[in-house]
Amino acid sequence: MPDYTVLNIHYFASIREIVGKDSEHLELPSGASTVKDLVEHLSTVNPAFKSLVDSEKKILVAVNQTVADESCMLSKNDEVAFFPPMTGG
Repeated sequence: MPDYTVLNIHYFASIREIVGKDSEHLELPSGASTVKDLVEHLSTVNPAFKSLVDSEKKILVAVNQTVADESCMLSKNDEVAFFPPMTGG
């Protein structure tokens, strides 16, 4: 039986609109263990997410409410949030 890492994924603001959902539970197969692996997996299974990644717009990622880079290691039941950069005025 394969070993899966179950993650709680949340999408915010314009990313939520593009992806078409607020959140989802996602199983990553063994071997996928970083934010980069998650982004690659989401790009494979969700064409809307792939188009977002391919657009080269900056996407911020937080793991368990802490901003993370693509090398951040993921663990079972982590909460991962994708959101656009915040701007102020």
